[in-house]
Amino acid sequence: MRHSWIAIVLLLSGCASHLPEPETAPGKPEWAPPEIDYSLPEASNGSVYRQGYMLTLFKDKRAFREGDILTVSLDEKTYSSKKADTKTNKESSMSIGAQGSSGNSSFAGSGGADTGRSFNGTGSSTQQNQLTGSITVTVAKVLPNGALLIRGEKWLRLNQGDEYLRLLGLIRTDDIGNDNTISSQRIADARIIYGGQGAISDSNQMGWASRYFNSPWFPL
Repeated sequence: MRHSWIAIVLLLSGCASHLPEPETAPGKPEWAPPEIDYSLPEASNGSVYRQGYMLTLFKDKRAFREGDILTVSLDEKTYSSKKADTKTNKESSMSIGAQGSSGNSSFAGSGGADTGRSFNGTGSSTQQNQLTGSITVTVAKVLPNGALLIRGEKWLRLNQGDEYLRLLGLIRTDDIGNDNTISSQRIADARIIYGGQGAISDSNQMGWASRYFNSPWFPL
């Protein structure tokens, strides 16, 4: 009886480590735009100049300061394929013979042994992902070297649940186009997350018991 209780506890502990992750929600501070004071500074000696908010006729309006907005064109496509085929074979044989005499009698004998082993393994893996669309994000921080830290999220409420898209990364102002857009291929240290929650998302996920029996924790 004691051993059965131990087995039950171990099984439940393994299942507990594979419980579903908590649901995400919009408005997380790590994805929210920065809090900036956009009020105009007081005029000094009758001047109306505001540093960082100049207007030029010879430059396109692009995001370059904290709080500015720009659009990211998502153009992500990956394809990976791997295949391995291994074969090994080894055979060996050994024979032993002996003969002799003792008094008026003689004897002779022989023996042999054959050994062999072989291995044949084949494996292949193929994966393809594609994400297209666009998302408008905010400049969260301007680094000392001029690079911009951008972040943002987009939520869509559908009939059967929510779909969300989150983006975080570093860009150069030189890579921003004339229409204030930039390709996702130009984002350094990019974090692009696409997911959903609701009835459709739940139906595409395995239950915690199935996840346990398909995990490395399952001994068989």
